[in-house]
Amino acid sequence: MKQVEKNSVNTIRILSAEMVEKAKSGHPGMPMGAAPMSYSLWARHLKFNPKNPKWADRDRFILSAGHASALNYSLLHLFGFDLSMDEIKRFRQWDSKTPGHPEYGHTVGVETTTGPLGQGFANGVGMALAESHLAAKFNKPGHEVVDHYTYVLSGDGCMMEGITSEAASLAGTLGLNKLIVLYDSNAITIEGDTNIAFREDVGKRFESYDWQVLRVEDGNDIDAISKAIDEAKAENGKPSLIIITTEIGYGSPAKQGKASAHGEPLGAENLKAAKEYLGWEYEEEFFVPDDVKEHMASIIQKGEEAGKAWQDKWDAYEKEYPELAKEWELWHSEELPIDLLNDEEFWKFEGKDATRSSSGKVINRLAKILPNLIGGSADLAPSNKTLMSDRSSFSKENRIGSNLHFGIREHAMAAMANGMVLHGGLIPYVGTFFVFSDYMKPAMRLSALMGLPVTYVLTHDSIGVGEDGATHEPVEHLAALRSIPNFTVFRPADSKETAAGWYAALTRKCSPTGLVLSRQNLPLYDETGKDALKGGYILLDSEKETPDIILMASGSEVELIYNAHGVLKEKGIDARVVSMPSFELFEEQTDEYKESVLPKAVRARLAVEAASSFGWHKYVGLDGDIMALDHFGASAPGDLLFEKFGFTLDNVVKKAENLVK
Repeated sequence: MKQVEKNSVNTIRILSAEMVEKAKSGHPGMPMGAAPMSYSLWARHLKFNPKNPKWADRDRFILSAGHASALNYSLLHLFGFDLSMDEIKRFRQWDSKTPGHPEYGHTVGVETTTGPLGQGFANGVGMALAESHLAAKFNKPGHEVVDHYTYVLSGDGCMMEGITSEAASLAGTLGLNKLIVLYDSNAITIEGDTNIAFREDVGKRFESYDWQVLRVEDGNDIDAISKAIDEAKAENGKPSLIIITTEIGYGSPAKQGKASAHGEPLGAENLKAAKEYLGWEYEEEFFVPDDVKEHMASIIQKGEEAGKAWQDKWDAYEKEYPELAKEWELWHSEELPIDLLNDEEFWKFEGKDATRSSSGKVINRLAKILPNLIGGSADLAPSNKTLMSDRSSFSKENRIGSNLHFGIREHAMAAMANGMVLHGGLIPYVGTFFVFSDYMKPAMRLSALMGLPVTYVLTHDSIGVGEDGATHEPVEHLAALRSIPNFTVFRPADSKETAAGWYAALTRKCSPTGLVLSRQNLPLYDETGKDALKGGYILLDSEKETPDIILMASGSEVELIYNAHGVLKEKGIDARVVSMPSFELFEEQTDEYKESVLPKAVRARLAVEAASSFGWHKYVGLDGDIMALDHFGASAPGDLLFEKFGFTLDNVVKKAENLVK
């Protein structure tokens, strides 16, 4: 190791430790132990251009062990990204660009939000899948405009999380050879030595997943690490795991190799001792030596040159393949290639249909006009209706395929979809039974936190599932998803509202959307359509200016309140029927519009939904009522369950009558 490289590694260590020390909060241990591997990757292999951090053909670097954020920020600062030393000094402080865990869209150069362990690993699998699909579509001999790697830095905690196993298994099956994972194996977690809970041979596990497994026994040997990365890049048929043995908190005589180095500051005296141990002769805090600055400048220059070389390659590609170049621009544009809002065919349906089937029809209509639509289910495509009938399946042998088969891996599926959106160029959707959204909720939450437009197709949405019983009948799930900030839930009442849900999903660029769809057939209403994009709208109105009662519902229960309108009219009760497919979209409307649909003067209100009542109270008020399901379901035919649990026309009418008395 050259002296300047040693100084560079120690600069990363010291900056990271000083960040944590100044904040009196954070995780210095992994940054100090993983500094050599990070330097080796960034200085010798990573393709990036800090002057153009969103360059399409850059390598992606993911810190899956997001608690080591100080490491990420040190790298970004030193390697020329727009992250100032002032921001480094403001680590974990209010409104800084250096939050406690890396946040996508907040700090330049951060490719994904990490912290929940394993999420970044699975994001990386999604990014590698996206790279391989785009390469298959656009690359031509001598014109490889898509040719980059996804690097993931993971720790012991990531390797313990189930999502990592799910994602790694699928990555091996798909042979995603442009995925390289650096595993910082320091054998320490918060509670102590990993022996207390984690004794498996991770290398053998990954070999069984059909990964190439490489080992570096000395985590300070940047040459050996670099050689292993070269070997990983040379592998053409498998993803690679490089197991690098390190010591947590390396350089701190008092903390090195101990659990106490993981998640607490070193302390002033220990930090001073670490500087002495590492031969750090500079007294100034947050200091970058001149030789390190010069060294970094030369690496940054190479990155800028790589960016320019790719632009030259692109210019030649554009001349040789102008139609493909135009398609590339379309794939990477946020604009839809057709005005779906005014496309009559998009909104055209006939007869009764389950909204899962309506969604399947929409998907296949979209497949004809959105070439970069890609997606699938967690082994449920025939039930979720997520298969694009005119498309092939993505596999190790067929990278051009766009039907994805995730296997029974809901959690990894959702996190991979996040990775595909983050990579760019693709419009992903994923599907499963609504009840199994529990299995992927952490990744759905991160979709919302990052503002990623992932579309979740969630079918079999209620007790209408029937004979499968309580385990498969979602009850609390609507409330759970509605509680996630920046997550759009859309439960349509018929085929046209389903089309509206898909339109919302495709046009909401900063929010994921969950389409909550029925197993059973539902009527097609004359009155539904584009108004559903407002989230809540009047389906049938009262004859009087001020109705006697407002009936509200979503999804399959709209049929009950729709039919109740006529029965109540015969009884002299003038009702307004409101379809509420999306609370979130309704809340985005003007106060005037919301008042026009739900006037405050009308206090008699009834909400009907075959799910938890939680969340409806803000719409029914103190004087209203809710017909809901605040208990689990049962195993019986769906129609019988609706009857047994009180979701009948007679019950709706009786409750409405009681409210207007």
